[in-house]
Order: sequence, then C-alpha cells, then structure tokens
Amino acid sequence: MTVSSQTKRRFAAATALRGLLMLLAGLYAIIFPGDALTVLVLFGGILLIVDGALGLWSLTFGGGKSGNYWFDIIANAASLILGLLFFIQPFIATIFTATFFGTIVGLAALFVGVMQIVVVVRERESYARIWPVVLSGVSYVLLGLVFLFFPVLTAAVGMVIGGILLVFFAIGLFGWAWRLYQASKA
Repeated sequence: MTVSSQTKRRFAAATALRGLLMLLAGLYAIIFPGDALTVLVLFGGILLIVDGALGLWSLTFGGGKSGNYWFDIIANAASLILGLLFFIQPFIATIFTATFFGTIVGLAALFVGVMQIVVVVRERESYARIWPVVLSGVSYVLLGLVFLFFPVLTAAVGMVIGGILLVFFAIGLFGWAWRLYQASKA
C-alpha cells in the first residue's frame, strides 16, 4: 500500500507537534522541577479519579462483578478518594508521593549496596580485587541514604534529569519529522 505525499506531510506535522510538546515539557521540568513534579502528581490524581469512577460505574451499572465484589468496591472508592485528595492538596500530595517513592528507592539502594558488600567480603577468594565491588556497594549505600534523607530534593533532581531526556527525545522527534517531510516531497 502506498502512502500519499499529503499523508506523509500529516505524519511529519504530527511528529513535529509531538516533538514540540516534548520540548516544552522538558524545558518546564528543567526550569521548574518542583512545579513539574506537582503537575505529574496532579495527572496521577486525574488517573486515580477516572480509574475509581469507572471502576465503581462498572461494578454498579456495567455488570463488572467479580468474586471479590466488596474488595473491588473498596479499592475503587479508595482510588477515587485518593485522586480527589491529590486535587484538594496537590502540594502535600507531591511531598507525600516524593517521600514515599524516595524512601522505596532509598531502601532498595541500601539493600543492594549492603548485599554487594556482604557477598564480595564472603567470597573474596573468588575475586582478584574486591575494592571495585566494595566501592560500588558503598556508592549504593550512600545513594540510598541520600534518597532516604532528601526525598523531595532527589525527586526534583529526577525531574530535571527527566526534563533533559525529554529535550533529547524532542530533538530526535524533530529529526524524524524532518525526514518524513523530506520523504513526502520525493
């Protein structure tokens, strides 16, 4: 099936629009990481509200009954309530979310670091040099402590890194859109 040049131009324009949206979102995340984190949490709140409302509607009117009917009611109601709480107080929801995920990442990094150190010390005869692995384990432990003690700061830094990645992705989309546009002229 051949694609017309007009359709190729529309693909190019849609790709360029995606790139522009990615570029704007990336720059926003780089310049205003705290606000970008709040916006991300608000989008999560929207997702929770829609999920909870549709789940309750499905259980009530859609015939979506399962063997765990009351569990489904409670889970969907909790999703709806949590989403509404995110909208009532987005700043506190952002701090709570950043703290929660920062704590999980911090604990995971601590666990990985301690396990690396324990394993390499136990099996040091198998290694020519244990210092690189010990240094890696200590790095994980330090990273875990940073995430545990500064979760909001690490979330803001993560938003900046995510923004930088979005900018690079946008540049790639602009290049792809240009190639699509050039192919439409041929």
